[in-house]
Amino acid sequence: MNDLNNKQSFKREKTMLISLLLSAPGPIVTGIPAIASHSATQIADFLRRTAELVALFISWWIYRKLQRNTAPDDTFRARMERTSNLTVAGAMFFSGIAMLVVGVARLLVYEANGNVIIGIIIAVLGVLTNTWFWLRYRSMTREQFDPVIAGQQKLYRAKACVDLCVVIALTSVAVAPNHPMTQYIDALGCIIVACYLLYNGVDIIRKNKAKDSSVCKDLPELN
Repeated sequence: MNDLNNKQSFKREKTMLISLLLSAPGPIVTGIPAIASHSATQIADFLRRTAELVALFISWWIYRKLQRNTAPDDTFRARMERTSNLTVAGAMFFSGIAMLVVGVARLLVYEANGNVIIGIIIAVLGVLTNTWFWLRYRSMTREQFDPVIAGQQKLYRAKACVDLCVVIALTSVAVAPNHPMTQYIDALGCIIVACYLLYNGVDIIRKNKAKDSSVCKDLPELN
């Protein structure tokens, strides 16, 4: 794999920084509506965005560190890239668990006042923004593969799908908060997204383990 030139590396680091800065207000702007609406989907959305923000920061920091290190050895680079991908997987896994717990609980207890307009607006903007970053990272990965960038591509693909599901669930709450089916749409929205996040998180961990096993096999045996 050929090294990226300075312009390409700077462009990738800049994209990651922009995505981090745009995601920074997420926990606040989703947390306040979640408290007001008592919507299961919005509460889980707040937890998800918080975990993802941590993953975005660590991935950006690792990518920046690797680019600043002019001659990182293969072991150091592999360890940093593995840390980045496992952080992304951890964010997906934590978010999936949070959404699954809230979704199941919401099947038993439901109380929403329909005040989810702010959440819908945020989720719609999230679909548009996250889809753009997903396509951006996919283009970068096709241009030249990088494990950290590939991890961001997977994360933003998941973020776009999750936000789409959030829009559907919150719209049902806004349109018919007292309808019998709304409880199940709200709760099942959490559960479906939780399964998707858990699957992606486990898939990233599995691929990292497979990669580690492959590296170990390639190492010479010590006498």
